[in-house]
Amino acid sequence: MQPGEAAAMEAAPGPQEKYHLITRNLQEVLGEDKLMAILKERELKIYWGTATTGKPHVAYFVPMSKIADFLKAGCEVTILFADLHAYLDNMKAPWELLELRTRYYENVIKAMLESIGVPLEKLKFVRGTDYQLSREYTLDVYRLSSVVTQHDAKKAGAEVVKQVEHPLLSGLLYPGLQALDEEYLKVDAQFGGVDQRKIFTFAEKYLPSLGYAKRIHLMNPMVPGLTGSKMSSSEEDSKIDLLDRKEDVKKKLKKAFCEPGNVENNGVLSFIKHVLFPLKSEFVVLREEKWGGNKTYTAYEALEKDFAEQVVHPGDLKNSVEVALNKLLDPIREKFNSLELKQLTNAAYPNPSKAKPAEKSTKNSEPENVVPSRLDIRVGKVISVEKHPDADSLYVEKIDVGEPEPRTVVSGLVQFVPKEQLQDRLVVLLCNLKPQKMRGVESQGMVLCASSVGEPRQVEPLDPPAGCCAGERVYVEGYEGGEPDDELKPKKKVFEKLQADFRVSEDCVAQWKQRNFLTKLGRVSCKSLKGGSIS
Repeated sequence: MQPGEAAAMEAAPGPQEKYHLITRNLQEVLGEDKLMAILKERELKIYWGTATTGKPHVAYFVPMSKIADFLKAGCEVTILFADLHAYLDNMKAPWELLELRTRYYENVIKAMLESIGVPLEKLKFVRGTDYQLSREYTLDVYRLSSVVTQHDAKKAGAEVVKQVEHPLLSGLLYPGLQALDEEYLKVDAQFGGVDQRKIFTFAEKYLPSLGYAKRIHLMNPMVPGLTGSKMSSSEEDSKIDLLDRKEDVKKKLKKAFCEPGNVENNGVLSFIKHVLFPLKSEFVVLREEKWGGNKTYTAYEALEKDFAEQVVHPGDLKNSVEVALNKLLDPIREKFNSLELKQLTNAAYPNPSKAKPAEKSTKNSEPENVVPSRLDIRVGKVISVEKHPDADSLYVEKIDVGEPEPRTVVSGLVQFVPKEQLQDRLVVLLCNLKPQKMRGVESQGMVLCASSVGEPRQVEPLDPPAGCCAGERVYVEGYEGGEPDDELKPKKKVFEKLQADFRVSEDCVAQWKQRNFLTKLGRVSCKSLKGGSIS
């Protein structure tokens, strides 16, 4: 035996160390005993799949850092680009864009892995359509559909497949295909977010009915986005795109939810815990000498404790994450600076605002696409309420919408809502109206309220679901993916045209054309004004 071979054998992790690497920072493991039994005999075979829908963002570094852990533990890792799943999920990737988006994902995921030092030659890359259209796989889809109930299929996809009022059959097929992937990729385990848990338990229940083995399931926690809720491709303010410029990263981090001393739903801290620490085993807080100078943390728990005790300031934390994050993004930006990948990006994700010539308006047609996603509607928390100094019917409120400073909002609610009922409550705020002065005070938004139809008039502010965070995006069902206008132009009357179809349903849910107003935590509602209007 050569000296180098002996050193390699000495350095090879044992089953217990492999188990630690595989499971660290996970929220849940289904099949722990089986996992340990396999590790005592051979290397684990595992796969991670990603549906090729919206652009990957920095939260994708969380599974990437776990893939690095799996390789350190000697696992055989397969990455699945689930192109067919992207189409089945309510056509999040239109068929004509499917190939382009899959190529984009392949390039950007590989660039991310290279950025964190993961050797690509140790990974296996597979496309779903490479095997999911085969005769054998298709037959198994039919076999599975003959034993799965509609209830179980819908329940399995509830946290993953886009939920709409009238679901397509394709969304019910989605969990079954993901279960079958475990067998056709010949793996021992599947890795994903905890939002996949219902699909994982679905697979454990139904694969044995086809004569296939039950697999191990490894689940990451859902890392909060910058607004405090889940980081999402469809919620622009919650995410940093992998190709964002440095000035965009700075701007988004500056707006990020990072309340002093608050470690709950803190996306900045979570990114440090789940990405930066596993990659470097340390994190450096950068700060001026007058505030104590730089401090290196070798354990995340110590950093979290110092932040909770306000030893570490949110501004210093954000600046330090900005530096570390840009180091990860620089090689990705450089790779995608090539003409070929620029063209691929633009083709895979065409700008919806650039209409094709055939789609441009005529004199007698609607001049532009008036859709709810153009409205920047967010959850707000009322910080203070005072009477307007020059108008008895108006309140002047300070409302936190997840920005560095609260917004000043003037509302005509004095005769409808007592001051104490507004103080500290969550409201729904339209944020991209052009600011205007109301009796000398500039109002920077509109509190959306339900109004009764008859007399005497009653008004109730809309209620976001309990547990929402200030700044969380509110969207209309089916319009999650659009980008809001920076500012609504008064002459275009975009809000007025949409507001004409705002209504409160019979079960007090806010709707546009019978489509629900939603946040990531559920439906927006009011207390009692069923059938009312919204303004």
